[in-house]
Amino acid sequence: MSDRDHLEYLLSRVALRDQEAFSELYRATSAKLFGICLRVLVNRSRAEEVLQEVYVKIWNRADRYRVTGHSPMTWLITVARNHAIDRLRAEGPPTADLDAVAPMAAPGPTPEASAIAAGEARRISGCLDELPPDRADAVRGAYLEGQSYKELAELHDVPLNTMKTWLRRSLLSLKECLSR
Repeated sequence: MSDRDHLEYLLSRVALRDQEAFSELYRATSAKLFGICLRVLVNRSRAEEVLQEVYVKIWNRADRYRVTGHSPMTWLITVARNHAIDRLRAEGPPTADLDAVAPMAAPGPTPEASAIAAGEARRISGCLDELPPDRADAVRGAYLEGQSYKELAELHDVPLNTMKTWLRRSLLSLKECLSR
């Protein structure tokens, strides 16, 4: 009798609740089915637990195996693999313990830093308002918009050295204003 015929015979006997045939089926197939469970679940203890459940399922469903041209080992492997995958899905994705996860700061400034920056922006804006309008525009153009001294001199129709002087004196005035 070939292995295939022998397994078919054992499955037919298990379907009739033959405990001897079930023991023999277990001895003949458990190593292979355990390997399948272990490959799917990775964890040895979980694979052992699932293997036990697989054999309970085989005991209860052996009558569902039909000689259809498929190998009985293929049927047994399918039962084991599907049950292991079902267990994996039921457990869901692994999640980290929230207490073990390092706290992460939100990107960007903190509320305190935002409030300080807003207050500083109001102070700077107030000090810029104290400068003559053309000087304030030159400071904004140079330091906030990135315009060159040459571009600013042409825009305000003044010589380049005059623009440099405006900016230097304006910065000194701003510094004095902000220190009050």
